[in-house]
Order: sequence, then C-alpha cells, then structure tokens
Amino acid sequence: MISLGIIEDNKEIRSSLVEFLRIQPNILFEAEAESVEEFLKLKETELNLDILLLDIELPGISGINGIKFIKEKFPDIEIIILTIYEDFDKIFSALKAGASGYLLKSDTFDKIKYAIEETYKGGAMMSPIIARHIIEHFNKNKPKRKKSVLTEREHQVVSYLLDGFTYNKIASSLGMSVNTVRFHIKNIYHKLHISSRAELMSREFNK
Repeated sequence: MISLGIIEDNKEIRSSLVEFLRIQPNILFEAEAESVEEFLKLKETELNLDILLLDIELPGISGINGIKFIKEKFPDIEIIILTIYEDFDKIFSALKAGASGYLLKSDTFDKIKYAIEETYKGGAMMSPIIARHIIEHFNKNKPKRKKSVLTEREHQVVSYLLDGFTYNKIASSLGMSVNTVRFHIKNIYHKLHISSRAELMSREFNK
C-alpha cells in the first residue's frame, strides 16, 4: 500500500485528484494541504508518507523552496512535483532540491497514478515533454566531449537510469538479467567515481 499526500492550493484540482486517488486499491491517501506551512504543521508521528505530490506556485513558501523543509521533517519521503510550469530553470531547481519526479497538471490522472507507482518502486518519473526539455537543454551548444570511459552497453544502462527505469525494466529492455544490470551499474559507478543514481543525475545536470 502506497501512503500518499498532496500539497495543492487549487481546491478544484486537489479535490478531483484526491477523489480519483482515494479509490485506487493500492493507494492510501493520508494528507492534503493548501501550503507547505500547513503541511509542516502535521505531526510526523501521525503520518508515514511514502510519496508527496507537490505544487510549485503556492501561497507562502514555494514548492521548490519547501522541499528542503519537508525533507527535514520527513526524510524518507519521495516528492513528485505536479505543476503547470515546464521551463528548464524550475525543472532543474526542483530536481536539484531533491524532487524524485516532475509531472504536469495536464497529464492524465492515470499517468499520475502510474508515476506514483513507479516512484514507489524506485523510479524517477517525468512527463515526456519535461524529459524532452531536459534533453534539448543539454544538447544546445553541446561541446565536443572527450572519449567516454563507459562502454556502449554502459551508456545504454545510464540512459535508462536517467529516465527513471527500475532495474527490472532495464533488464527487460536490454534483454539481460537483473544481476547483469547490477554488474553494469556497479562498473558505471566505479568508473564515474559515484555511488548512487542521484549522484549520476547531478553529474549530468552539472556538466
């Protein structure tokens, strides 16, 4: 069962989304708030949230600035941004602050539900248009790169990791076992001198 919460100041959007998610058999809706401040007043002893849907434009503390405070109070929570904004600066700021995914309010409820489920499994979900904006941003005036230390297969694995795929999905997509995927990821982390997917994403953003 996925324990879920939402911070959204638009009552109509919040109510319709909550109504949809409450009837899902694998989701337990535990908290809703109109602002970061209101959410932070909730007692951590009364909640054990796995995932939080978080708007950016909120009264008081913005969603992006609020990620820090939310993570301090609920360190194990995964935060999915749910917003109307698709400009790169906000995307980058949200992911850098610690968001696990970035969705648009124009996404269907089914897509949002799927993103919640995949994030719970360890994925990092983004709306397709958001992923495209990120790719386009890093392809602009791309400097000539030095020869990579990674093999072609390792590059494929990295690509899937950055897309938020789970180990099982990477294995299925590349036609290999999960153990082989783990072996490749271990080698990738060793070659790049990193130890986690978050470091890998940060490395890509800061190139």
